Amino acid sequence: MPSRQGLRPLKAWRYVGVFGPELMLCAAAVRVGPARQTFWAVWDRRTARLYERTTPGRGGVILSPGLLRVADDQITIDLALAETDGIETVCPSGDSYAWTRKQGGVLATGTVTIDGRPTLLQARAVIDDTAGYYERHTRWRWCAGVGRAAAGAELAWNLVEGVNDPPAGSERTIWVDGVGTEPPPQPFAPDLSAVGELRFAAEGVRARTENRLVIRSRYRQPFGTFSGVLPGGITVAEGYGVMEDHDVRW
Repeated sequence: MPSRQGLRPLKAWRYVGVFGPELMLCAAAVRVGPARQTFWAVWDRRTARLYERTTPGRGGVILSPGLLRVADDQITIDLALAETDGIETVCPSGDSYAWTRKQGGVLATGTVTIDGRPTLLQARAVIDDTAGYYERHTRWRWCAGVGRAAAGAELAWNLVEGVNDPPAGSERTIWVDGVGTEPPPQPFAPDLSAVGELRFAAEGVRARTENRLVIRSRYRQPFGTFSGVLPGGITVAEGYGVMEDHDVRW
């Protein structure tokens, strides 16, 4: 995709979220026009402690196909990702468009080292690759998680409102034992406590406000647990992941 369409710069990112009962983590590489930024976060549920860092440029984060690595003074992440073809969509954004590919329930295996203490990790991930010419002012709410249904099936989901969310042909996806289907639009609670009939209990919260003149951003993305019912009447027996509220001028 060209770096610009008219006056709109390309906004693109790759986000990997890995969610499990002991550790939940995410890492991303973001570009807005020529600007680059990376971030990572680890929520250690065993100690109820959040580790995170946001830096311009690469920032010790490697996100390549099948691989997630982070090198920092306190945190080292080295995970292999069993990626799939994912679900791809192209959706309008004002008079322009955005492309996205979502993968859900991806197996992530490897080691997370916190303050010199390694943990062998095997968990499921949601991967978000997006590139688009989003409008100058964009706001969205997003939910990504993995878990297990009451009937025993493995679950993953990606739910959104505000971007890539037409009634049909959206990025919304629910994966049951690896098979993805598109649910109808789901309303988000303003406080991120629920989306549709799926309830969310926030734990470690990532939040950041930036004002860089041209780019102004405010987001809140808590890690937490899910319960309740996914669209299609799927009862969630166990669920881990994130909710997000992001308001940005870019």
